[in-house]
Amino acid sequence: MIRQLLLPGVTLQLAAADMAVPGKAEGEAAASGVPLLLPGSSMSLRFVFLLWSLACLAGHTAALTEGLYCGQQVCYDVLGVSRDASKADIARAYRQLARKYHPDRYRTPEDRETAHNNFLVVATAYETLKDEETRKDYDYMLDHPEEYYRHYYHYYSRRLAPKVDVRIVILVTVCVISIFQFYSWRSSYNEAIKYLATVPKYRIQATEIARQQGLLNRGKEKGKNRRSKEEIKEEDEEIIRDIIKNKIDIKGGYQKPQIYDILLFQIIIFPYYFVQYISWYAWWVYTFNIKGEEYGETEKLYLIRKYMKMSQSQFDSLEDERKKTFLEEELWIRENYEMYKKEQEEEMKKKMASDPRWKRYRRWMKNEGPGRLTFVDD
Repeated sequence: MIRQLLLPGVTLQLAAADMAVPGKAEGEAAASGVPLLLPGSSMSLRFVFLLWSLACLAGHTAALTEGLYCGQQVCYDVLGVSRDASKADIARAYRQLARKYHPDRYRTPEDRETAHNNFLVVATAYETLKDEETRKDYDYMLDHPEEYYRHYYHYYSRRLAPKVDVRIVILVTVCVISIFQFYSWRSSYNEAIKYLATVPKYRIQATEIARQQGLLNRGKEKGKNRRSKEEIKEEDEEIIRDIIKNKIDIKGGYQKPQIYDILLFQIIIFPYYFVQYISWYAWWVYTFNIKGEEYGETEKLYLIRKYMKMSQSQFDSLEDERKKTFLEEELWIRENYEMYKKEQEEEMKKKMASDPRWKRYRRWMKNEGPGRLTFVDD
């Protein structure tokens, strides 16, 4: 009696009658030259383990391929096209099947549900085959079904990948930051102008310039064109602020915003600045390190600014007299700058020691000390 056990890809034949007659089995095995596994505990354990392994493998493979693409169906068969079909053929087949299985064409709930399920399968097949990259992954899965981990990775990596191009996201982010920078700097600049308009020194000068230009010398207004005192005062303030904008060059963080200072333009012109810096650095090394030429005034001020760790705008905001003092004391020499720095620190300590506010602060720190956080209930 022959019994067959069918598993995915495996067919096992068990000869019950032969196994029941050891002598006959031994004779046939000896004649064929095949090693004989006699019935017993060892053979039973191996047989059970083999069945368990094959069953787990078959169930695992089916579970992995069930949720991918068209599931147990082949997407090409769903659309009724071959694997060599073009995009036009796939689109044509999809339109025909979509019209056929559209749920609105059916009346009864059962037919609608069946049509709805078929429509989803057709749509899934079309979405899989219309994209070239997805179609390549699907064809590879059909040719290599055993690599189910790879198929899972590619399937979900494409489904979970962002649909928007990362470059567009970066560009939009840079543009938003640049716009925020420009309006923030513009607001700071306007605040600085408003503050300077309240300082008597600059306000008197701006008022005098406005009178010389005839901007504040008005006759009395009559009739319907007569304005209120508040409107006239606001116009005068605007004139004074405009004169301050044109006559005063503000440096530092409150300087007038320039379009090329924002992040977007800095990124665009970065290659130019980089090449310019490389050429300048090569010229510096060749001129002063190799040829040993003397520093000019521009180079001396650059070294002083570098030692002071100040930006170009901060250094430019210093008065010219102070820059001349730096040059007279030869602060471009490292040793002279270190001595100057120590002297400035000593002077600052003396000022702090003689300042009444610092004296009060030191007494408070000595007597009271900084506040402490405790968790003890009073």
